[in-house]
Amino acid sequence: MHPAFSVIFLTTLIGAGQGLFMALVTGQVYSLANLLDPQDSVTFYATGSVLALVLLGLGLVAAVFHLGKPSYFLTRAWRGITQWRTSWLSRELLALPAFMLMVALYAGTHYFGFTQPWLVVKGQLPIDATLVLGTLGVLLAVVLFVCTAMIYASLRFLQEWHTALTVANFILFGLASGFTLAAAFSAWSGVALVGFYGVWAVIFTVLAAITRGWSMYRNARIKHKSTLQTAIGIRHTKIRQKSMGFMGGSFNTREFFHGASVTTVRAVRLFFILMVFLVPIVMLAASNALESAYLPMLAFVAQYVGLMAERWYFFAEARHPQNLYYQSVA
Repeated sequence: MHPAFSVIFLTTLIGAGQGLFMALVTGQVYSLANLLDPQDSVTFYATGSVLALVLLGLGLVAAVFHLGKPSYFLTRAWRGITQWRTSWLSRELLALPAFMLMVALYAGTHYFGFTQPWLVVKGQLPIDATLVLGTLGVLLAVVLFVCTAMIYASLRFLQEWHTALTVANFILFGLASGFTLAAAFSAWSGVALVGFYGVWAVIFTVLAAITRGWSMYRNARIKHKSTLQTAIGIRHTKIRQKSMGFMGGSFNTREFFHGASVTTVRAVRLFFILMVFLVPIVMLAASNALESAYLPMLAFVAQYVGLMAERWYFFAEARHPQNLYYQSVA
């Protein structure tokens, strides 16, 4: 498949925003349970939520540029949600603004100080408006992760994507980048939660490495259902294409094939393995040992660059059946 950079930015940005929000709520729950020191509502939770909203908003802007005519977004975007009963894309279009609204409300309740407990569970866990909104936001984040991933995992004819590992990878990559960003945000804010978020970021990064490695192992050994014989309806054992029937490329050759060499694809794979998994773990471990405020920030930057490369590889890795027919220009 052809990797569209608008979709690459969309999925990585909203994934990091979702993960950051889930990290903030996790930190709040630990604080309310007296497992961590309480943090300032405005400086940490409200500002962190605004940062998550910025990432989500940038992802939404990137999605607009994926349209054939971005100007249609304001006039025809509403049509995208009308097929929510059958389309995962329509469900994503519903889940994303709903999640953004919840993040905004979460930020607002912290900013305006609506943190008085409504009740206390077993005398230890106070329940207030921010916790309720945070819990609902986390649930919506999970729904959004599933909707985004299922856009690809539901495509049966793209066997590299049609697996539960696609959903697992989207969720774990979002959590890994989000908790790494939370560690970086804690370091920037001077909040003593860098180690807490850093440990969780390493855990999610390791889990993402396991599931992504498993998916690459699986995809390298797929026996594709579509072959040259099924592509043209001829059962001869020896078929070799000489020409696709015209002298240049077409929409099919541009949209459904990445056009990169095998060497380039392998280089991108090695790059994202280093930048998504190895480099952030080393930097986060070093930041904990050296008590550096800059290494967590560098860890997030490195991991995000790696995630863009991983998402490019994710699209390039998928072999569209139509390429069996359009594999040679002349």
